[in-house]
Amino acid sequence: MQSEVITLANKKSGTIELDEAVFAVDVRRDILARAVNWQLAKRRGGNANTKGRSEVAARKAKPFNQKGSGRARAGTTVASHMRGGGVTFGPKTRSHAHKLQKKVRVLALKSALSAKQAEGKLVILDEAKMKEPKTGQLVKQLEALNWGKTLIIDGLDLDTNFVHAAGNIANFDVLPSNGANVYDILRRDTLVLTRSGVEKLVERLK
Repeated sequence: MQSEVITLANKKSGTIELDEAVFAVDVRRDILARAVNWQLAKRRGGNANTKGRSEVAARKAKPFNQKGSGRARAGTTVASHMRGGGVTFGPKTRSHAHKLQKKVRVLALKSALSAKQAEGKLVILDEAKMKEPKTGQLVKQLEALNWGKTLIIDGLDLDTNFVHAAGNIANFDVLPSNGANVYDILRRDTLVLTRSGVEKLVERLK
């Protein structure tokens, strides 16, 4: 499958052959959903924590006499119904992460790449490099390209000048090929792959 290659100056720079086993598979929305949920579950903090009756700092003695006060009998001050007592069945610090098979993760990434290709939102860039880390210069080039919210995936080594120039641009991300993931691909309007990025992704997913 042939695709046109352009430069940051929006000029043609030849063509590239895209592997249909990576960029033209059937889009599995159920697999995409599983992959996104897996990624977001790993991000969850899980830091909510409450103290049970054995953890609260309080006097554990009987608060008042069994009889004679006119009140309901009570044996401890740390019961959940007492002021300052422990919480019953409250949240505890934990990890929300769960496992997802490698073959499912691979299929999800292929589906995400194929979905962008099918929608016409996949752009192949010759290279993501700049002579100087000038954000203003990059912004002008992006306005001419009209990509919208964009994710650029390069090879293993990113150009330092390009990364610094892109750092202050909203809704614009740059990732190495080994950091490519389903969530970041789907949350941006346009997916831009460099020649090097295409080669590394094909090696990773074949």
